[in-house]
Amino acid sequence: MSGTGRATGALLGLAIGDAMGYPTEFDEVGDIAARCPEWRQLPLPEPALITDDTQMTLALARALRTAAAAGPLSAELLEAPLRAEFIAWYRSPENNRAPGMTCLTACERLTAPGRRWQQASQLGSKGCGANMRVAPLGLVEELTDDQLGGAAQFQSALTHGHPTALAASELTALAVRLLVRGAAPAELTALLRDHAHAQRTRYRADWLGDLAASAQDPGPAEFIARGWDECLAALDRLDGALAEGDRESDPCLATGEGWIAEEALATGLLCFLLLPDDPVAAVRRGAYSSGDSDSIACLAGAFAGAHAGAAAWPGEWVARIEHRDELLAFGALWD
Repeated sequence: MSGTGRATGALLGLAIGDAMGYPTEFDEVGDIAARCPEWRQLPLPEPALITDDTQMTLALARALRTAAAAGPLSAELLEAPLRAEFIAWYRSPENNRAPGMTCLTACERLTAPGRRWQQASQLGSKGCGANMRVAPLGLVEELTDDQLGGAAQFQSALTHGHPTALAASELTALAVRLLVRGAAPAELTALLRDHAHAQRTRYRADWLGDLAASAQDPGPAEFIARGWDECLAALDRLDGALAEGDRESDPCLATGEGWIAEEALATGLLCFLLLPDDPVAAVRRGAYSSGDSDSIACLAGAFAGAHAGAAAWPGEWVARIEHRDELLAFGALWD
């Protein structure tokens, strides 16, 4: 399978999975089966509308483009454009696609003039709203590993300040980067596990500032270790599910429903890694699930597209996905 256009493939896959899972989110598998008995035949809806998952992915992509034009990426350069994009998303009339409460609450708090972003962050939330949008960072080859990890945690922290949301965002961005660079799917979970162990007690103060001071942990190292430990436990469940190799059952039964960050990462990866050579089936498997179906399929599509490239997706699907032109423009920029 062609690996050309991997950035384009990741962004298109993300949006396609999001649109496919939009009608099935909140539904049990039995309800989905009543409309479409076979998961491998789940259609892309007409029209192919995206949700807040892709909306916020594009918000991050725009902010990243703006910040990168000003110099080497840092928290100082990324904060203003990302804050502005999140506020614009919050105020947009198009923000009517079942957005998450954490994002709405934090973005409303970001609108207050002079309020530090750490005061807007929701430290108790590890919802998947942070890692569903982080894929663009994994597509920018110029970023160092430290910039990738720091920016992934930072973009999470503006809304979802729980350490597990921070760690899951970094692992999601890293998974996209590794796949774009040609990592074999079979080695992916081991690479992510090694990274989690290496980063376990590293608090990125240059990106997060004093965020951890508002938590109840003894110190910043203990704060961030909580997040990495929960992600490592999710990777354990993922490896167990991959060993079972069950493509027919609801993936949420094995690795979680995806409403929280580490489960969204694990279940999105499960759908991709069960079907690494069939990107269309991977997003269908994610969307045909009992949990946060749009976010699971969104992540599965990003991983599958990063691995297989732009040619992974049917032309007819690409032609009618919402925000197609902007997705293709960012893909061209980062390819």
